[in-house]
Amino acid sequence: MAGLNKEPNQGLNKVVTSYEEALKGLTNNMTVMVGGFGLCGIPEGLIAQMVKTGVTGLTAISNNAGVDDFGLGLLLKSRQIDTMIASYVGENATFEQQMLSGELNVILTPQGTLAEKIRAGGAGIPAFFTATGYGTPVAEGKETREIDGRHYVLEPALKADFALVRAWKADTMGNLVFRKTAANFNPMMATAGKITVVEAEHIVQPGELDPDHIHTPGIYVNRVIQGKFEKRIEQRTVKPDSKSRAESRTDEKA
Repeated sequence: MAGLNKEPNQGLNKVVTSYEEALKGLTNNMTVMVGGFGLCGIPEGLIAQMVKTGVTGLTAISNNAGVDDFGLGLLLKSRQIDTMIASYVGENATFEQQMLSGELNVILTPQGTLAEKIRAGGAGIPAFFTATGYGTPVAEGKETREIDGRHYVLEPALKADFALVRAWKADTMGNLVFRKTAANFNPMMATAGKITVVEAEHIVQPGELDPDHIHTPGIYVNRVIQGKFEKRIEQRTVKPDSKSRAESRTDEKA
């Protein structure tokens, strides 16, 4: 399969102790997949380390690009990304400005198609037909075919030099468990990178994870690092507390 461990056998313990070691081998002009959905489940520390390395000319594959001052938005701000393959611009004004000005090459891809392109890359499937996007700019320049009376677009798979993912739990052998929204894109990206690096909330010993509940087996994973996460909320929306509501009603009566 495309995402199987390409590094020399480093033993069963895949834990590294520094972000420098975690991203060893990352150079200019590489393609990097970054997991997560909005700001949920993104590998925050690995993204910050990419900024520190100063690598440029990156092609980034991600659902979106975070916000201006967090997540992949940091790499856009420092002009380290040349091409974004994503499903939407999201809440990132820098992303929008660079796209509209032509400074950033953006390949907008329907969200489900993006997920399947990554999954196919990890499974060794070079391309697949989908009805999504037929008759729209998404299909321009691509092969189309009519199958059983319906029109389809041929979409090539996606792979990456590095896949940066975040897991809820990882054992030292690289077996992974994802939690809730972080299960978007992270599991499939873990299979589609030549080198897959996992930033984990918790690292446990082999045998502590229920084998029936492992989402990604360690054979796909090259490196695991213990992360520290801010867990930023993209748009915080809360209900007013009861006191505020009572004061509001009093003000209205007055």
